[in-house]
Amino acid sequence: MPEARFLSARMAGWLGLAVLVAVLDQLTKQLVLGSLQYGQSVPVTPFFDIVLVFNPGAAFSFLADQPGWQRWFFTGLAVLVCGWLSMLLRRHQHERLLPTAFVLIMGGAVGNVVDRLMHGAVVDFLHFYVGRFSWPAFNLADSAITVGVVLMLWASFRAPAHDPAKENHA
Repeated sequence: MPEARFLSARMAGWLGLAVLVAVLDQLTKQLVLGSLQYGQSVPVTPFFDIVLVFNPGAAFSFLADQPGWQRWFFTGLAVLVCGWLSMLLRRHQHERLLPTAFVLIMGGAVGNVVDRLMHGAVVDFLHFYVGRFSWPAFNLADSAITVGVVLMLWASFRAPAHDPAKENHA
């Protein structure tokens, strides 16, 4: 029984980290929303600006030109992904790398869902560029999702290969 409590506390800790990611994302977005007008850009370095733009689509403004259905599609997709990742988190909660990846993705997804529900689009504000090359603006949630996906991929390449021959001899 004490082990079940430990696992529950561990799971709560992981979920708390996901909430922290979403809260930090929303705090940064509220700071930008309260400081800038839509389209305004504040240079920070020769290659980085803080801007205020809204993205009704997904990464790289994918489907942003659609009439509005994508808002609900991406919201539903995020809810499904968070549910799936929650199940994986429960299974891997004793590890470190995979749960970290899962909660970064979940926290980022929740942060962007809040935007879609409140603003009809995702608030983006980090804009990097070099000369005429410009990376699309993004936010903390997007960064968390990206780092989470990279960690998931890294974990999958680090995992030992499944060897059916070893199972037959055991």
